[in-house]
Amino acid sequence: MNDIAKAPANKSAVTRPTREQAMEAVRMLLRWAGDDPNREGLLGTPDRVVRAYQEFFGGYDEDPVALLHRTFEEISGYDEIVLLKDIRFESHCEHHMLPIIGKAHVAYLPNNRVVGISKLARLIEVYAKRLQIQEKMTAQVANTIDEVLRPKGVAVVIEAAHQCMTTRGVHKPGVNMVTSRMLGVFRTDATTRREVLSMIGTPAGNGGGNV
Repeated sequence: MNDIAKAPANKSAVTRPTREQAMEAVRMLLRWAGDDPNREGLLGTPDRVVRAYQEFFGGYDEDPVALLHRTFEEISGYDEIVLLKDIRFESHCEHHMLPIIGKAHVAYLPNNRVVGISKLARLIEVYAKRLQIQEKMTAQVANTIDEVLRPKGVAVVIEAAHQCMTTRGVHKPGVNMVTSRMLGVFRTDATTRREVLSMIGTPAGNGGGNV
């Protein structure tokens, strides 16, 4: 398995600064931007930013592999595609720390075990609440499902708008990026791949990237 595909450990190896150090870093950025962090309107900004970051990046505190370990085998022989569509997510680009807003579609072909559908949505959230690039997030989600559930196939398609492209740089609003990751029968069997892409109804069926 490629390094990009490996699920990171639950605990980060990075030593985190204290809350006060994080707040002082925000004050420094405010000064660098040209404003006074001690003026009335900005006095509470460092605390608010730190609390927002705790929410934005809460995925570093969760283990995505452990999330999927509770599975169910009583499926009465069900052996067709399981698909969860239009899972909205909010992430942040690791290059500019600007929002990535989009939706994910996650499908797998069971091999005697299924997982609660809320866990699939939660898996998206865990990886989204980290600094990301869309290609890596797509691979991480697909490979974690493949590693834990051992299904016959996994398909993950993500469509998202990147504010690092719409609010800075080239300033091109209305542009969505589509990435896909196909494993197992969804990669090797063209008919099965077409079936899942038809169920998703996504542009990935017409040339979306396969990480």
